[in-house]
Amino acid sequence: MKIRCPKEPLLAAVQTAAAVVPARSPKPILTNIRFEASSDGAVISATDLELGIRIDLPGVETLAEGTVLLPSGRLGAILRESPAGTVFEIHSDGTAAVVKAPRSEFRLPVEDPLEFPAVGRFPAGSCFEVSTPLMRELVRRTVFATDNESSRYALGGVLLELAGEQVIAVGTDGRRLAKMQGPCQTHGGEPAAAQPIVPARAMQLVERCLGAADAPVHLALRGDANEILIRSGTTTISARLVEGRFPRWRDVFPDRPEAIRVQLVAGPLLAAVRQAAIVTSEQSKGVDFTFEPGCLVLAGRSAESGESRVELPIDHAGAAVRIKLDPRFMSDVLRVLDGGTAVTIELTDPQSACVCLTEDGYGYVIMPLAAE
Repeated sequence: MKIRCPKEPLLAAVQTAAAVVPARSPKPILTNIRFEASSDGAVISATDLELGIRIDLPGVETLAEGTVLLPSGRLGAILRESPAGTVFEIHSDGTAAVVKAPRSEFRLPVEDPLEFPAVGRFPAGSCFEVSTPLMRELVRRTVFATDNESSRYALGGVLLELAGEQVIAVGTDGRRLAKMQGPCQTHGGEPAAAQPIVPARAMQLVERCLGAADAPVHLALRGDANEILIRSGTTTISARLVEGRFPRWRDVFPDRPEAIRVQLVAGPLLAAVRQAAIVTSEQSKGVDFTFEPGCLVLAGRSAESGESRVELPIDHAGAAVRIKLDPRFMSDVLRVLDGGTAVTIELTDPQSACVCLTEDGYGYVIMPLAAE
């Protein structure tokens, strides 16, 4: 194998692939990145057996076809420390790999590429298609609510409901739940409806790899391998699905015609919540949200830090309602929204869930804390 490639696209691809490479593994071969050169171009891939990535390398000149494994850490360091604009030549003679630049040369030991696990290719046939801006919001607005420390493994992933012309993403840790929905299309036929639970780490990698806003994202499932493949531009991510039963999330969004609804703006509300939370502690972490006519009063207190009271003008003329919430959970959702986003707060009493809704298909539920 022999290729020639400028530093910038090569470094970007290697750094992205390195996010999948395990720091430690019982299989040392997984600490490598696989380079495959052919007449069609060059592809690099990496995997930890749960998550995989394939990236088509732009701007590569293939001088000789073949495959080689290169150590992720050392290759990344070589590329980072080289001057901007450097053009690298990488070739292998079967016993070693040579990474060569105009004023430097590195000879690295190599392992047998035939022993490297296969990384999933995006399948031909039908798939789902989602716009890149929507995919970014599906990830940002749900993945933070997942729980990777729970014994209920399904809570460590994001549920994707793919059916017809709609996609719904849901993340929950049992104390709060985030749901984002939007339109999707089918491509190459009509794929069967699916409800995969995608690991949170895979969703975060997808967000990192999203391409231009006008380029669609394609999603396909391989039922025989219990795997989802997500393609964005030149990158394909494959992930083994999370097993387990996902909670009946629709039951969390009850129809409450009697609920009080107050509209606020995300930015000012976030600032008020953060101020009120300054005096809270792990033992007294709740903040009282009191919705009074014309004013939202946020109050926090703890024995060691004192008390806080923050007022925020609101458009509310109904009866006063008080609810105690974890300020971290409220801050988390407000941070993933633009500061000017209008948020409708829906609540009924201190014991029932607080629901936050936006006009673009987002919903977030927080369970209240017990009043002290």
